[in-house]
Amino acid sequence: MGGMKADPPAAAPGLRERKKLRTRRSIQHHALRLFAAHGYEQTTVEQIAAAAEVSPSTFFRYYPTKEDVVLSDEYDPMLAAAVRDRPADEKPLLAVHNAMMSLMPQMVAETAQDTRERMRLALSVPALRGRIIQGTAETTRLIAGALAERAGRRTPEYEDEAVAAAYVGVAAVAMLRWAEADHELDPGELLERAVTALRTGL
Repeated sequence: MGGMKADPPAAAPGLRERKKLRTRRSIQHHALRLFAAHGYEQTTVEQIAAAAEVSPSTFFRYYPTKEDVVLSDEYDPMLAAAVRDRPADEKPLLAVHNAMMSLMPQMVAETAQDTRERMRLALSVPALRGRIIQGTAETTRLIAGALAERAGRRTPEYEDEAVAAAYVGVAAVAMLRWAEADHELDPGELLERAVTALRTGL
């Protein structure tokens, strides 16, 4: 990669990490089920913990607040790592897009329905809307940092931040359309169309 020593491939998650991921997803899945059945505001952390067969303290180890169980997932760090692993001669926007597309099959296969429900809740529950901006800013920061590292820089430049923000914006449009369309549209195809529109519109 551009004369830099490549990092060794990341090791596969160990048993403990896989167990933690299963617990995290189980809590989120049961939370979303309860939100759909009873409403977001009416569902308590204690009810979510009981449904997931964990203690409330375990819930808070994985999700600091009830809002986080809707808005957070494990994919942002995975996307940043995938961006860092893209070839050094790949243009930044394409590198981010190809990194995202490499994760798309896993995201859809593992958490498609839950992801769709999370997006619907995030847009329909007033308490969550302000956190969307915060989450978008964090995703942009991670991607910009990954682009900088990929280029051998210690900190992101303005261009890294601009590319990251542009991609997060078009990805949000694509994923929102996918969430609204239920099972009728392919998220990867929507993302391809959104990025093509961005690239050809410049």
